[in-house]
Amino acid sequence: MIDMHLTSVLSGLAAATSPSSYMLAPSEKELKVLDWLMDFVNTHLVKFVLSVVLAILVLLVGFKLVKFLTTRMKKFKLFHKLDSNIGTLILNSIHILLNALIVIVVIQILGVPSATIIAVIGSCGLAVGLALQGGLSNLAGGVMIMIFKPFHSGDYIFTTQGDGFVEEIGIFYTKLITIDKLSVNIPNSVLSSTTVTNLFAKETRGIDMDISVAYGTDIESARRALLACAEGNPLVLESPKSMVFVSDHADSAVKLTFRVFVKNRDYWKVRAELLEASLKALSNAGLEIPFPQLDVHMKG
Repeated sequence: MIDMHLTSVLSGLAAATSPSSYMLAPSEKELKVLDWLMDFVNTHLVKFVLSVVLAILVLLVGFKLVKFLTTRMKKFKLFHKLDSNIGTLILNSIHILLNALIVIVVIQILGVPSATIIAVIGSCGLAVGLALQGGLSNLAGGVMIMIFKPFHSGDYIFTTQGDGFVEEIGIFYTKLITIDKLSVNIPNSVLSSTTVTNLFAKETRGIDMDISVAYGTDIESARRALLACAEGNPLVLESPKSMVFVSDHADSAVKLTFRVFVKNRDYWKVRAELLEASLKALSNAGLEIPFPQLDVHMKG
């Protein structure tokens, strides 16, 4: 009996001093919180992580695919037939649009509603349009220039903003190089809405030089002297023929117009040579180039 009683007492002490005797059973409220956390992790957090991973994959793969497609499109025969500026504009536009579509798809994968995306894009487009009115008009002007091609790189043009050789036709601006090597950037909106004179639109160009001779001068002698200057210059074209004609009766001289035709690239060189040669030819022929003069008659 004593041994049995001692055994039961020792068993009770062991149970009372064991670590499990200090652990309290979780309450019903704690069990609900635990269930909610597990449910949140399983239904929301895992789904969000998967969406983020999928969005990153779509973004990376999509950008790589767009770059590959635009690179392949550059090799199409159609783009080789287009003007280089137009081809660049088309490829850049396609690249931007495709990348924008990929970004929209990624945002939708992350769970943003389509209506919200459309509203944000519309608001941003309106704000950007108002802020960049001048830039958009220049962009539209650049597109018009590239489509209708009123001038090309290397042409010499006259505009209301200046004149010079066209070095580059950009999306927003056209760069001119003047005779004295100054760089002038003109907005495309100005060039597309004003008069532009392209001196290189045709292969040949006429040179008109006004030369004055004294009244009483033999016009035929002056004509022969000037036409001999044209015939002696190898850069003057035989057709159309050079000509000399009376263009005005000025106050103190008869004005002759000396007209020749040359290649566009030879315009300035031939003009300078003929002005010098004509002066010598008239002087050698004994023909006078008068100074402006005024006769004053006094009464009384």
